[in-house]
Amino acid sequence: MGKEFFAQVDALTEAGQLRRLSGAFARFIASVGEASPQLMAACVLLSELEGRGHSCLLLSELNADPAALLGWSGDEWRDLRSSVGNWPENVADWRDLLAACTQVWPVGGDNVNQPLVLDGDRLYLRRYWQDETHVAGAVRGRALGGVLAADAEAETAEIRRWLDILFPHAPRGGSTDWQKIACAVAMRGKLGIITGGPGTGKTYTVARLLALLFATAGERQAGLRVALAAPTGKAAARLKQSIDIALDELAGKVGSALPLRELAARMGAARTLHSLLGARPDTRAFQHHAGNQLDVDVLIVDEASMIHLEMMSALLAALPPQATLILLGDKDQLASVEAGAVLGDLCHNAEAGEYLPETLSYVEACTGQQVPGQYAGHGGPIAQQTVMLRESRRFGGPIGALALAVNAGDAGKAVEVLRSGEDGKVAWTDLAQSSDLLQLALTGYRPYLQLIKNLSENADDIVRLGILRSFESFRILCAVREGEWGVSGLNDAIEQRLQAAGLLKRTGEWYVGRPVMVTRNDYATGVFNGDIGLTLPDPARPGALRVYFSEGETVRSVLATRLRNVETAFAMTVHKSQGSEFAHTAMVLPKDGGGMLARELIYTGITRARDYFTLLTPNGQVLLDAIGQRTQRASGLRHLLDS
Repeated sequence: MGKEFFAQVDALTEAGQLRRLSGAFARFIASVGEASPQLMAACVLLSELEGRGHSCLLLSELNADPAALLGWSGDEWRDLRSSVGNWPENVADWRDLLAACTQVWPVGGDNVNQPLVLDGDRLYLRRYWQDETHVAGAVRGRALGGVLAADAEAETAEIRRWLDILFPHAPRGGSTDWQKIACAVAMRGKLGIITGGPGTGKTYTVARLLALLFATAGERQAGLRVALAAPTGKAAARLKQSIDIALDELAGKVGSALPLRELAARMGAARTLHSLLGARPDTRAFQHHAGNQLDVDVLIVDEASMIHLEMMSALLAALPPQATLILLGDKDQLASVEAGAVLGDLCHNAEAGEYLPETLSYVEACTGQQVPGQYAGHGGPIAQQTVMLRESRRFGGPIGALALAVNAGDAGKAVEVLRSGEDGKVAWTDLAQSSDLLQLALTGYRPYLQLIKNLSENADDIVRLGILRSFESFRILCAVREGEWGVSGLNDAIEQRLQAAGLLKRTGEWYVGRPVMVTRNDYATGVFNGDIGLTLPDPARPGALRVYFSEGETVRSVLATRLRNVETAFAMTVHKSQGSEFAHTAMVLPKDGGGMLARELIYTGITRARDYFTLLTPNGQVLLDAIGQRTQRASGLRHLLDS
């Protein structure tokens, strides 16, 4: 049974082109029913694509360019097809073949819990099909409910009154106030999606939306239950800090008419999504689910681009139907590490608007703003609840120009901006040797290490917070994990360079000054995947070390010996940097991108920089190739949302 095929799969696995899991999954499917080589090939590819962030296998891809599908060479693809024998020539043939397999449930046919699901021209692992259909149904239901509930004149007038208070100044040049419009649209029902790039004011907007929700809650104002969350601890802390600052500023403007400081104080800290849902060790199940829902009236989730399909499904299941969900994020950033590109699918109409006449009338009644005619259209229910913020108030200058060029796929303009070195804000370094990068690391990390050298035994946590913030002012981001220009190689090299300069002293795994990133949620210690901390002396136990993590204006610490799942974080991947911001960001591209780097990765790296951005690469063509490549994740969510 398929000996030639599995021999080819094993060869591709040994060559690093396939995960071992993909071959193992195909063998499992073969063990529970018929095992045609065609089905086994589909299973291998489906498993491999799931590992690369796709939620399904599009049957059309089975006869497409292999480089677009998996980044393989033509020879590798031909060898695999040859080992199968009779390769179906078109989508219809693939559909008929798969629908006849006992391990596959064709939607609409007999459902006996087959492990694979065929929905139209998309093949799924059953759990991803369940997650995708649930997310589509739950989000559409919230959006449609909002449209039907937004016709009360008295409610509209109250929203208009408060929005005029919260947004007292007309935008510059008489332009459209998308922030004000976003607040109005989010008030229309139980779903609001606010997307925009850095500096467009997503948290500024949502702070005013919160004030509006409190102001219009009537008798429920004092008891309105608001929760703040984000995928990572760093993003959650930034969300809470930004909203607190904005609400405090607003409180001074609205005065006693709305006790914002008191209301804000009751919100509590922002939490990671895992913490919010009540993740439990050794299981994918959460404490909160459809049968034990969250006790909230409003849930605001930042950095929604990082939320994968399974997490979004769990979140929607745990959210009471009467609660309002607000999603914030940049649709152009990298999608989640795990399967799905949920925010990208939700916001696929955001650029065009596609607002219906009734939406435009509602917006004008609530805000006094007329949405430009170019944004009118016939979008679906999700489009009516989505607003894209289009003006960056902070992210301008050469860094902003660079990000815009990359996002537009204009490699020539991006190179022009980088090479110009305008105002010293952007720079391109051609890496002939690693010493150039190590010198930059020495310069960037010296300040925080000098602060540690001057740390006294009786220093308080404010001093430690200052050290953490100094470390957070500079970061090296990598496009890949392995190799000379990847996270693993660079962390070792940077560590050695800093030690040679006398800035740190490594005597074992743990040493003073070691920055670490948590790689797995640890509920016993209260640290979560993506949290970044610094190793400092324990003031209460001479010779012991603690890892300190920032939480807004405070710090918390954990004994270093209690942290098992961490890695050194002088360099980190662009993926892991999402939700963070650094005064100076240095992004390193490898010698060969292998066709797997795309503009979303470059854009995300650039937009982590607040003041300075440096690109370093031994091969400039890798940058050009990445800007010309868009990330396309196979998914049926967009189709389900629009159907």
